[in-house]
Amino acid sequence: MNIFIAGLSFKVNDTDLASIFEEYGTVASAKVITDRQSGRSKGYGFVELDDEAAEKAIAELNGAEYDGRTISVSEAKPREERPFNGNRGGGYSRNRY
Repeated sequence: MNIFIAGLSFKVNDTDLASIFEEYGTVASAKVITDRQSGRSKGYGFVELDDEAAEKAIAELNGAEYDGRTISVSEAKPREERPFNGNRGGGYSRNRY
């Protein structure tokens, strides 16, 4: 199961995130999401655990404090596909006069 974690301190890295969840089971992956340009943490991430371990981690860690911040822990929802409208945003448009 993929778990979504929000409210992380900007100092938390992938290794720190994995260590939070290791006591619940084997962490298949742990990823703190970062800004593409600056490389700075966006304050959330994802951890993958087996279903039983994930459910226990969600129950025990949702609302817990880590590194001075209250974290929210829940099952990750599938990403919704956004329709492609041909405009990537902020770029050159051929229809300008």
